[in-house]
Amino acid sequence: MLVFETKFPIRYYETDQMGIVHHSNYIRFFECARNVMMEELGYPIQKCEEDGVTIPVVSVECHYKFPAKMGDTVTAVARIPKVPMAKLEVEQAVYNQDGVLCAEGKVVLGFLNKETNHPTRCPDVIRNLIEQKL
Repeated sequence: MLVFETKFPIRYYETDQMGIVHHSNYIRFFECARNVMMEELGYPIQKCEEDGVTIPVVSVECHYKFPAKMGDTVTAVARIPKVPMAKLEVEQAVYNQDGVLCAEGKVVLGFLNKETNHPTRCPDVIRNLIEQKL
């Protein structure tokens, strides 16, 4: 399994009136980890789009376990459990600075031909990079 992580502080605007992270922000935190994932794989999202393929989110699942709050530093994690074919499944999690699981879930990414906007298979370059590192 490939694992990618990024850390950042919780900012005031990400919290609600109770001082805890608003639930919608965990989806953004998942995306931050996926951006790091693509960078560290060696194929940034911008390059994929330049090569004619976009990577839309097909589905998102998020289970909230423990509230992160202002002042916390969280770690957003993206895990690739298997080589993609038509879609890329990414297991995601967010932990606070004490290692407590705040949220976990799964994001399914598809691949679209940028010109036709039709579904396409996972680009060979992504599949090969994942195969090399799994």
